[in-house]
Amino acid sequence: MFRFNLLLYVQLFIAFCTFSQANDPQATKILNEISQKYKSYTTLQTYFTLKVEERDGKIISNQQGILHTKGDKYKLELPGQELYCDNETCWLYLKDANEVQINNYDPLEQSIIPTQFYTIYEKDYFYALTEEITENNKVYQIIELTPNDKSKSYFKIKLSINKANKSITNIKVFDKGGSRYVYEIQKQTPNLILDDTFFKFDATKHPGIEVIDLK
Repeated sequence: MFRFNLLLYVQLFIAFCTFSQANDPQATKILNEISQKYKSYTTLQTYFTLKVEERDGKIISNQQGILHTKGDKYKLELPGQELYCDNETCWLYLKDANEVQINNYDPLEQSIIPTQFYTIYEKDYFYALTEEITENNKVYQIIELTPNDKSKSYFKIKLSINKANKSITNIKVFDKGGSRYVYEIQKQTPNLILDDTFFKFDATKHPGIEVIDLK
């Protein structure tokens, strides 16, 4: 991912923390339960809406996407572009240009990897349960996370979690530039049968494609 204009630029999480701060035990319990749930899936298909907002809440972009994950492999589909990663190579396919860019997979170069959505809290972040809210007769727990590394391009993330089924329904990322990236989870289907080739881009299926090898 999220590169997360298309990599779901999940640029993450909230300020106020130091390395000496202790994480909220309630938040730890909730996040551990979510992590265990998602780790039990062999694959996961997620339909989501990505909204990009200005600081005042004005929506400047709104698009639908699909994310498939299998272990450390993922495929991300957004309008006009697809991102494939098989944990060794990443392919960025630009449909309108009929172009694919190929890079080595390097998790250290990415702000956040889609397969880390449910485990990112496990190290290098401070987090706390800040509130519970009720909407449409459902209770949601709000957890805020802050990266200890202040050089990150993001400073805060808010997770909205359905208390009843321990699922993440909304991820709001606060960019240092003032933008807000809001990922609303529409539907999730676990344990689909996906062959490893699903996470590799096949250029032979796209006649005339321009291949840009950046490895």
